[in-house]
Amino acid sequence: MPDAKPTIGVIADDVTGGTDVAVALRRRGLRTLLFFGTPPQSEDLPSHDALVIALKTRMLPPLEAVDLSLEAHRWLQSHGVDLTYFKYCSTFDSTSGGNIGPVLDALVAALNTNIVVTTPSSPEHGRTQYAGQLFVGDSPLDESHMRHHPLTPMKDSDLRRLFSQQSPGKAVLINHESVRKGAHEIRHRADQAAASGARYAFIDAVSDEDLTQIGLVAVGERLAAGAAGLAGGIAAAINELYGTSEEGGPAPDAEHGPAAVIAGSCSARTLEQIERMHRAGRPAYFLDAASIGDANLLAANALEWFDGLPPNSSPIIYSSVEPVLLSKIQLQLGVQGSAEILENATGLIAQGLTARGVRRLIAAGGETCGAVVTALGITGGLVGNEADQGVPWIHTRRGEQKLFLLLKSGNFGDPDLLVRASAPAPVNREGRVGPA
Repeated sequence: MPDAKPTIGVIADDVTGGTDVAVALRRRGLRTLLFFGTPPQSEDLPSHDALVIALKTRMLPPLEAVDLSLEAHRWLQSHGVDLTYFKYCSTFDSTSGGNIGPVLDALVAALNTNIVVTTPSSPEHGRTQYAGQLFVGDSPLDESHMRHHPLTPMKDSDLRRLFSQQSPGKAVLINHESVRKGAHEIRHRADQAAASGARYAFIDAVSDEDLTQIGLVAVGERLAAGAAGLAGGIAAAINELYGTSEEGGPAPDAEHGPAAVIAGSCSARTLEQIERMHRAGRPAYFLDAASIGDANLLAANALEWFDGLPPNSSPIIYSSVEPVLLSKIQLQLGVQGSAEILENATGLIAQGLTARGVRRLIAAGGETCGAVVTALGITGGLVGNEADQGVPWIHTRRGEQKLFLLLKSGNFGDPDLLVRASAPAPVNREGRVGPA
């Protein structure tokens, strides 16, 4: 166990994962700084307990994902991090080639660790691990909506079996019976696993208390991994061991201003949220990549449509479709080709919307959020209040423009989240957006 309160450094494999884990840490009193991409070495850092670097590596070729993750790792080490946390998705989104396994193997080698405690459990999001199986709500992962994910279809629920496809490192299970006995028993089982040659320990967790007990073990390690749930458990363990930090005031709210939504996720929840936008009467524009296979033209048409809307309309521009239609688009354009067209168009649209005065920009889907952040050149921001669990407003700037970004994972948020977050700003007596 560290003598002094440890500093946590998080490497997240996508943008929404970075915001999710940052708010999990901040919610438990850790002063948390969030960056999109690895900052320059000269970055001036205010006082903090946790540093979060949100990358966009989930769908990259494994070698490229490893290189970017190691770059982030070196930056974190140079800024005094004691515990490195690799944040992956709570639904273990990955392919048989990675990138969870390759990135973790590289971090194990860089840090020379014996055993990595890990779990994708995040009960507040309905993700739990029991008997080594990952559950989404009451359904095993391979029976959930993730079975039909367009990029990372998850057709197995056994975490050790999934992980063994990505890494040669031996993975073992620490079951819930051991977890219920507390941190001492988890530590004992982890040490036994390391002595047997295991490199990774997947640990059952079905509650926040389970995650805190695992967190008490992880605090003594140099490397841990999992979803935002375990990161929150580690933060809770730090509070228990060292006391809470002074947060420096409550999290700020997003200011009112012209709003727009860009949605690219094809998850069932995002499709439901888009339907609620339709029901609310919000203007909606569909990015039809199958008909217009050119990103520049797609974006230009969408922005021309936006220019014809009344002020303060709070519209949605989306490419999200049902799985059957998505399969047809991917068959026509190719999986990678369709993704590139839509991501490039999304970035151009984000640039166009902010140039036209949009100040609250809501993005739905990990790849969509990554495209928005990259196109706008956003390098980081202040973690504000949550619009829903794990979905905080990010307060940032683009040049002289103050922006408020809501970067939502496809599966996150209640059905009305997009409607609420993009609610039209009040209009004052002079007819301008602002205080009434």
